[in-house]
Amino acid sequence: MKRGERKAAPGVPFDEDSLRGRSAQFLKWCAVQNLSPATVYSWKCLLKNFCDWCAERNVERPSDVTRQLLEQYQTGLFHRRKKNGEPLAFQTQYGALVAVKQMFRWLTRHDLVLSNPASDLQMPKVPKRLPVDVLNAKEVELVMEAVVLDEERHGLRDRAMLEVLYSTGMRRAELCRLGLYDVDHHRGVATIRSGKGQKDRVIPIGERALSWVARYVADERPRWAAKQETNDHDQVLFLGQDGFPLRADSISGLVHSYVVKANIGKVGSAHLLRHTMATLMLEGGADIRFIQMMLGHANLSTTEIYTHVSIGQLKDVHNRAHPGARLGHAALDEETKTVLAAVFNEDAGDDT
Repeated sequence: MKRGERKAAPGVPFDEDSLRGRSAQFLKWCAVQNLSPATVYSWKCLLKNFCDWCAERNVERPSDVTRQLLEQYQTGLFHRRKKNGEPLAFQTQYGALVAVKQMFRWLTRHDLVLSNPASDLQMPKVPKRLPVDVLNAKEVELVMEAVVLDEERHGLRDRAMLEVLYSTGMRRAELCRLGLYDVDHHRGVATIRSGKGQKDRVIPIGERALSWVARYVADERPRWAAKQETNDHDQVLFLGQDGFPLRADSISGLVHSYVVKANIGKVGSAHLLRHTMATLMLEGGADIRFIQMMLGHANLSTTEIYTHVSIGQLKDVHNRAHPGARLGHAALDEETKTVLAAVFNEDAGDDT
């Protein structure tokens, strides 16, 4: 029996008309429709939580679920606390409700319920957050230099991974699946297969990243690939020392450790390099639509967050266009300029 499924009593068939039974049928339909395995697994966990919540209130069938009950569930999500005492993020609450809404939409379309109680459920507004930290070019180099190229360990692999993440901005899950032959050294491109939304895309990869990948493939990877004689994943580019592909959480942990080791006063993991790539490209003059293609965003509005992060160009425009932006402008009297100059000089001395 798979994890998360309720075991039927001996001799008693599983009730397919129950809320749990219908949720299992919905998940099978999602798989048939080629939704990503990650989405199906996530919805499976979320719907199990919903079914458990309903069972505690003696609600066992989809027809017993009302709009009022769903609003109570939504309120419960808002008041739920994690183990550390923090509330669930609105993004998490939103995702839990989406799974329920999609299931009842499917139930309605297949005439398994008379009406959809979730059709008019008002969803919580998810705030658009800016990335907490973004690295500048100098800080990126410090992170790269934090990797120790020890022949007995995995320095070449880690440096190659960091360079690929920084050069392409691919997601950590995409890096996990990146194939040995998905990197075309001659054309200078990388093919990302089954990215978010099950979409493939081809993106450029820089010469520096390619050179580190070549060194890793020649010097480190063969030792680990040989450890698994019947390895079904032998075509995956980045392997662990056991010969199996790296997991997404392992990649995040490695990147995080190098960011901390660089001692730049910032934290982050694999997504930090994705944000950094997009922000530095935008500040370098790249059109936002090209960045959208690099990141694999379905909507331009998702990419536009980097117009807020990229403060460098905005500061240049502000200095050129705002009458009071510069210290030496005529609008400031001599006494004010003297005071401000002394403050800035004092601050600069503290930094050294």
